[in-house]
Amino acid sequence: MPIAKTDVIWINGSFIPWDDAKVNIMTHALHYGSSWFEGIRVYNTKKGPAVFRLKPHLKRLINSAKMFRAVSPYGPEELEKATLETIKRNKMQECYIRPLIYRGYGDIGVNPLNNPVDVMISVFVWGAYLGKDALEKGADVCVSSWRRAAPDTFPTMAKASGNYLNSSLIKMEAIMNGYVEGIALDSFGLVSEGSGENLFLVYEGKLYTTPFASAILPGITRATVVQLAKDLGYEVVETMIPREWLYIADEVFFTGTAAEITPIRSVDKIAVGEGKPGPITLSLHNAFQDVVRNANDKYGWLTYIS
Repeated sequence: MPIAKTDVIWINGSFIPWDDAKVNIMTHALHYGSSWFEGIRVYNTKKGPAVFRLKPHLKRLINSAKMFRAVSPYGPEELEKATLETIKRNKMQECYIRPLIYRGYGDIGVNPLNNPVDVMISVFVWGAYLGKDALEKGADVCVSSWRRAAPDTFPTMAKASGNYLNSSLIKMEAIMNGYVEGIALDSFGLVSEGSGENLFLVYEGKLYTTPFASAILPGITRATVVQLAKDLGYEVVETMIPREWLYIADEVFFTGTAAEITPIRSVDKIAVGEGKPGPITLSLHNAFQDVVRNANDKYGWLTYIS
């Protein structure tokens, strides 16, 4: 089902009506995946609509493009201003933000250096990524047969559109086999992350999460959960995770802008813990919601729209 249209999309400094926001069919990004994006949420907090962790998201966006030798024509301050104005013009109280840097129309061929670097920002309504049922009861997931990239293939720390062809394979395989999501292993056979989420597990009261070296995206929500966990008195350990640890963990959960904090109730049809969201997952979920809903924001993570 297509996402619902909003009024305008920001493209290279101009506001374009949704239906007129188009690119040339020979745009480089369409042929070679040469684009970089972000997913950011606006929450309707008790103090009004606010963007969650806008600055770190925009920094990661610019850095993702930089890894591929693409220089954004707009700096972080300009992109922040454009993002807030796009939200205002579309009269959004709560939404998902999709900024995109992409190699535009120009030369054809693998070498992208002669193509312009374009930027767009869109906003739209997007609900629970893995479904409301998964948020409340936990998700049933599998370990995918598709691996994440080896360290010397392409930058997995970049949120590059081309990287997500791998994610699509992981996601489609999971859905076709009756799961809502897949967990990828890295090139060494150790746990990496979900198709579009970072992963944590809980074992004997400690939280464990995979390091950047496991071909994961440096998640903004992942970093948020690490801080919230420490605030709640939990020890967080960044370490390589063998596949079998998923089966005997007390709790496992995904984190991400789209997924937020989604409990995992089974992996490969093996129940995680008691087969329902565990106490540490729930405490982190509540702490996260306290920030994005109640605006109890001691770290300055919220950027208010007005």
